[in-house]
Amino acid sequence: MEYQYPKFTPEMKRTHTILIPNMAVTQFRLLKYALEFDGYKCEILGNCGSAVAQLGLKYVHNDTCYPALLVIGQFLDALNSGKYDLDHTALLITQTGGGCRASNYIHLLRKALVKAGYPQIPVASLNFSGLEKDSGFQMTLPLARRAVACIFYGDMLSALRNQIAPYENEPGAADRMVDRWVERLGRVILADKGYTAREMKHTFPLIAKEFATIPVTRVPKVKVGVVGEIYVKYSPLGNNDLQKFLESQDCEVNFPGLMGFCQYCIFNMGEDHTLYGGKLTTKLVTDQLLNYLDGIERAMLKATADAGFYAPGPFKELIEKPKGVISLGAKMGEGWLLTAEMIELVQGGYGNIVCAQPFGCLPNHIVGKGMINKIRAMYPAANITPIDYDPSATKVNQENRIKLMLAVAKERLTNPAEAAPLTAEQIAGGAPQLDHQAGREPMTV
Repeated sequence: MEYQYPKFTPEMKRTHTILIPNMAVTQFRLLKYALEFDGYKCEILGNCGSAVAQLGLKYVHNDTCYPALLVIGQFLDALNSGKYDLDHTALLITQTGGGCRASNYIHLLRKALVKAGYPQIPVASLNFSGLEKDSGFQMTLPLARRAVACIFYGDMLSALRNQIAPYENEPGAADRMVDRWVERLGRVILADKGYTAREMKHTFPLIAKEFATIPVTRVPKVKVGVVGEIYVKYSPLGNNDLQKFLESQDCEVNFPGLMGFCQYCIFNMGEDHTLYGGKLTTKLVTDQLLNYLDGIERAMLKATADAGFYAPGPFKELIEKPKGVISLGAKMGEGWLLTAEMIELVQGGYGNIVCAQPFGCLPNHIVGKGMINKIRAMYPAANITPIDYDPSATKVNQENRIKLMLAVAKERLTNPAEAAPLTAEQIAGGAPQLDHQAGREPMTV
């Protein structure tokens, strides 16, 4: 007889504390308020370190993708800590609903809980695709609207913080500003405000102007963009605290926003109709939703730019960037979005890029590492390094590879190389490529 795993029921909303694995730190801090307004008691996990990965290895097959191993290890480490009433604790995990194994993490987690001696712990699914239909945790429209606002606010706070922290006159000023705004926005969300399009458009300029008051001394620094699989791209646990390392190397870091990934997932649903047919209703709904998000996004980007900060193009412009490089039908492993973000970063002045590749995600290697040569052909000064994250990779080796990339970037900072993109005709005609180490044309014999 098949084992019946415990389900998260509606009654547990009042009695259970829900543990949530951390990923995008600022965005998830705000999302916690949206869940609390809806009546859930939540805690974002912060336990990190090699012990978490080792615990994941103990209960998950080592051929499973690295993010699944880390998330399950983080949950089990928290349950082992003794901090929680195990009869009143539940776990929340996202399910993408696509071809990625992320859709199956929930089953891996349930099996691991039984093996680890926690068969009574229910697992709730956060998804928009109808998976786990009998779950007591439901993504309602009001919760979704608040979640959207939290992600927009979190993206903006992160972007502003990252453009100020490397230059601030008083260390920690940008982080303290983020903390103040997270608390302020949290109170607003709990008061059932701040999540409509009108309210967000009113709030964005206030955030940007307040960050612009932080005293800074602008000096030339290496600008580094980070792309990759969604979990290892953002999660300090997944990428060995990559942002902290890059900032310790005197870099300005740019993480493309989490809302871009959300819009990408929505766009793909409509693109499926374009490519394969199906219900026209799906295409119409996704187009309307993307238009709604586009209006909010453009207001956020305008407020950012008006305050004197760098703002990338909106998602609807991002869609155009990978054309001729990768098909919009490539949607596994972050798909065309990963390639588009690399192009966006290069065009925006963040041509030094770390591409975070987790073990066990072959599509991610294809749409990330596999596109690097093409991007370099278009942008000879693009300085991209793929970094593999897996249980056997050491932090020292990862950081040494990044330091090699930064050595080239720092040399170019003092001796700028030509970074103009080649035309399609030049690429097709075999235009001479720049030597990526020195920024010169290769010698001919």
